[in-house]
This record gives sequence, C-alpha cells and structure tokens, in this order.
Amino acid sequence: MLEIKNLSKTYTKGKKAVDDVTLTIESGEIFAFIGHNGAGKTTTIKCVVGILDFEEGEIYIDGVSVKKNPLECKRNIAYIPDNPDLYEALTGIQYLNFIFDIYQISKNDRTEGIGKYANMFEITNNLGDIISSYSHGMKQKLALISALVRKPKLLILDEPFVGLDPKASFQVKEVMKEMCANGSSIFFSTHILEVAEKLCDKVAIIKNGKLVASGTMEDVRGDKSLEDVFLELENHE
Repeated sequence: MLEIKNLSKTYTKGKKAVDDVTLTIESGEIFAFIGHNGAGKTTTIKCVVGILDFEEGEIYIDGVSVKKNPLECKRNIAYIPDNPDLYEALTGIQYLNFIFDIYQISKNDRTEGIGKYANMFEITNNLGDIISSYSHGMKQKLALISALVRKPKLLILDEPFVGLDPKASFQVKEVMKEMCANGSSIFFSTHILEVAEKLCDKVAIIKNGKLVASGTMEDVRGDKSLEDVFLELENHE
C-alpha cells in the first residue's frame, strides 16, 4: 500500500532531515514510526502526503508515484497532522461538508459517517459551533471524522493521540483496527511507545534522519519492551 524507496530530503541550509529511508507497508497493516523530536518523522510523513518535495528516492501509494501522480495518490489517502489546521470561521458541520464535497462523498455516506463518528467522539452537539471555539481535542476529533468518513486506503497520522481524552484514544485505536481488518493501512508517528507496542504489526525507529530499526514488532523488540529498545538505540552512538 505504501512503499518508500531510498527517500532523502535536505533542507535549504544543507541539513539532511531524512537520509536514505526505505519502508514498505502492506494492506491491512498498522505501522508505527517512532523517534525523538527532530529525528525526521514529520518530514518523512510530509513527503509521503505531498506537502514536501524530495530530492532522492521515490514514494508509491497503492503502486502510484507520489511525484508523478500526486492527485491520484491524494484521493487514496487521508492525513491528519499533530496540530490540525482547520478553517476556524466555519462551523464543524460546514467544514465536514466542505471536505466531503471535495472528495465527492455521497449524501448518504456522509450522513451515515458523520452520525457514527460524531456520536462516537461525543461532539454531535458541537457540530453547529464555530471551529474557533473548539478545544485542541475537539479539533482533532473533527479532523478524524473528516478522514474516517472517506474510508481511505491509507490513513496517515502524526501523533494522533495528542490532545485526546482516554475514551477518545481508545475509540481511535478500535477504529484503526477496524479499518485494517477491512483492508486499509495505517502509518502513524507516536511518542507513546506502549500504544505502538500493543497496536502495531510493524515498527520503524528513525534517528537523525536514518532508520536504525525496522520490521515486525516482534523482530524489533525481541524479548525486550519497545521502550527499552528505543532507549538503547537512542543512547548508542
């Protein structure tokens, strides 16, 4: 579903934020991407979703090149950054309908989807409110609804559990499992290693732009916890 081949990204001052990263995520997999702040996680994600260009390598989504066919790729993905930048002058329901108009979601699908997820995340009564009045957690929930109703083949999230209350975090994890059971794939960064360890099929650890570990959760952590493995790799020069 997602194939990253020898990806490198260098910023204008010469700093190589991502250095020869190669990853493959199959359909139905939940894949965790972990690393310290500034390790290259968000840069990699922004290259995958088409926000950042990159000098070397290639990225394919469902076999389609992000560089050559960006619009086709974007039709198959949904991306939620760690701090959703929504149109704050709109109400919640206006924002959702705006997104669904762009992606040509049918009236029946949007009505059913909004009802399901707004009730799940307990913001049905807030959909008529201006987004500028929302808390960070409510904005995160609205962004999740806008993504989930579209049923993307690939869901990409940057720190998806930041700002969510425990109940919402549990529900998001259950929805992620449901999506993958139906054939979608999920690629997300997180600092919450316990969540990654319990939830994910595969994991990659990035340090200073380079992958230092990648594979199934069992292969990467062995008989240790993911936290122990991460700290050992972080402390190893």
